[in-house]
Amino acid sequence: MKKQTLCIWRSVLIIAACIFFISAGDAFGSGFALIEDSISGLGNAYAGGAASAEDAATMFYNPAGMTRLEGKQVVAGAHIIMPSVKFHNEGSTHLLQGVTGQPLSGGDGGNAGVTKAVPNFYYTRKLSERFVVGLGVNSPFGLATEYDKHWVGRYHAIESDLLSVNINPSVAYKVNDNLSVGAGINIMYIKAKLTNAIDFGTMDAAGIFAVFGLPIAPGSLHLVPQAPQSDGYAKLDGDSWGVGYNIGFLYEFTKNTRMGLSYRSRIDQTIEGRAEFTGVPAGLAPFPVFKDTDAKADVTMPDNFSVSFFHQINPQWMIMADLTWTNWKLFEELRVKFDNQNQPDSVTTENWKDSYRTSLGVTFMPDNNWTFRAGTAYDSSAVADKKYRTPRIPDGDRIWAALGIGYKFSNMFKADIAYAHLFINDPEISQSVANPENAIKGGLKGYYDAHINIVSASLTLTF
Repeated sequence: MKKQTLCIWRSVLIIAACIFFISAGDAFGSGFALIEDSISGLGNAYAGGAASAEDAATMFYNPAGMTRLEGKQVVAGAHIIMPSVKFHNEGSTHLLQGVTGQPLSGGDGGNAGVTKAVPNFYYTRKLSERFVVGLGVNSPFGLATEYDKHWVGRYHAIESDLLSVNINPSVAYKVNDNLSVGAGINIMYIKAKLTNAIDFGTMDAAGIFAVFGLPIAPGSLHLVPQAPQSDGYAKLDGDSWGVGYNIGFLYEFTKNTRMGLSYRSRIDQTIEGRAEFTGVPAGLAPFPVFKDTDAKADVTMPDNFSVSFFHQINPQWMIMADLTWTNWKLFEELRVKFDNQNQPDSVTTENWKDSYRTSLGVTFMPDNNWTFRAGTAYDSSAVADKKYRTPRIPDGDRIWAALGIGYKFSNMFKADIAYAHLFINDPEISQSVANPENAIKGGLKGYYDAHINIVSASLTLTF
């Protein structure tokens, strides 16, 4: 028994290490939150997430659900997220357009969607009739967009990549026949990479170097606004660790009807790393700006609350529903602070709002082996207004259509596959060049033609 337990925990550590080297991300989640942390749940569009408690993945959505699991269980799976994110320029403007007659130049950026794998792993063990422990490794947050290097919005964003790995030990206790409670600790690692172009040509022509206190006369560097040969590039790389918690309650009204409540806390992160600048004009070399330097950014991963319902109509049919709130109003700005005191902070105003997710699902089990799932959901966008939407996270309202199939080979082995298509409501961007934050970036205006496909598979071992 000790040898078997040692092998299980060794597997846990190996899978956790593998997840660290897989860049998990999504072009859209609610904001940049990822709900894709269970394969069986995807088939129902995560309806009933905090109440279904179908397998060990319940610890992510509601740890109290672990009391419904027998023996020991291992669930290992992965989602392949395939976003299509295509920008269409509609009159983007430039600071010097009134003088040069030239709008913000460049193409539409190609397909900025980046296909990513989001793996997850869960292990639960029932210690007694009332007490269960578990360990989950998942990815609650992520984003990934990448545009062509010379696209029209290059001064706003080129590449954005956020990876998160969450290690989630959990416990659950069955208080009585009706009520179970659960809690977990979330130890979260995040790694971020942001790149964008810098319009040194416009800074030279408009005399903006004077803002930095540099004795450089307008036009003295002889740079051409928006010209590729005058553009520089900035890259920010950093990572951080943070700690939070999640709690949950599961109440079973009858053996066929139950309700789940779940809360995941916010997690404060300070991303620390390096800012690197390339393509800096030789004329700036004597001055203490646009030099490689350490940098940091404070980001709060939002808390969320879910209430879910599950009802088994008969042995073959089950229905479920869910409502989830995410506290995105915490994301007011993205501010990068540089250790180089001569380099001003890089600030992007976000002004996000809280988002809501509603979902409905149905499951059909014709026999003891097959399970068929379907579900739909509506995700509201966290972006309050198109003037705050950025190309790094072109978040928009989404409608989910999801299907899933499970097959139980034996009492020990089960496999699940699922597919979801997310319809995105053509999110618009209307960044004004009159905003001081956009003076050099330009007034990016246009809309996105976007959708997401998700294909998932998992194996469940119960013993």
